[in-house]
Amino acid sequence: MCGRYASTRSPQELAPLFQVPDVPAKETLAPNWNVAPTNDVWAVLERAPRDKDDIAAVQRELRPLRWGLVPSWAKDVKIGARMINARVETVHEKPAYRRAFARRRCLLPADGFYEWEQIKDPATGKPRKQPYFIHPQDEQVMALAGLYEYWRDPAVKQDDDPAAWLMTCTIITTEATDVAGRVHPRMPLALTPDHYDAWLDPTHQDPDELRALLDQPAEGHLKARPVSTAVNNVRNNGPQLLDEHPA
Repeated sequence: MCGRYASTRSPQELAPLFQVPDVPAKETLAPNWNVAPTNDVWAVLERAPRDKDDIAAVQRELRPLRWGLVPSWAKDVKIGARMINARVETVHEKPAYRRAFARRRCLLPADGFYEWEQIKDPATGKPRKQPYFIHPQDEQVMALAGLYEYWRDPAVKQDDDPAAWLMTCTIITTEATDVAGRVHPRMPLALTPDHYDAWLDPTHQDPDELRALLDQPAEGHLKARPVSTAVNNVRNNGPQLLDEHPA
């Protein structure tokens, strides 16, 4: 699974990387070296404005979404904390994800992600979990494949009230390869730039073609380094969390 990642690039850095025409003017997120479930995260997506429904009106946007997908039929937003990942093997058929897979796909920019390996503590001889930061060797941004969904809050009476709608997202995971596979059996699935357009296009709805975009990551592109167990606490943040820390 992917339960924690780092996302520190600004909207001004991300917009040209993903060919987003307009940088968000009002909504900003601080750099986050310890992104946790239910945090707001930057997402790249394509959609038509709410007052328009034609294909020509579709726009590519960079906007904050809450991590942890809340299906439209959910009675409570708390379900989102358990839906931070969707398995690539079944994402197209699971009731919670299949509608979003067909129409509401996104990319979640990341510097890298954290995974934990069970090791024996050399000092005590007892087992413990050692965190690793896994990231591209070239330090380029990762575009994690994701889905997003709308949830209508029944407590808000007016549809046009911004508080009436919550947008949430999930990260698609795959069998781990590369160095990530030596740490954990699952990893987030990152797309290459040549697949961005097809993945984000809401008119592209053929499930087999979409699944073909979700290839296994190529070998040799990732690095992993042990980091401090300070990352285990979601309250800890800052660039020091990425510093190498001997296991």
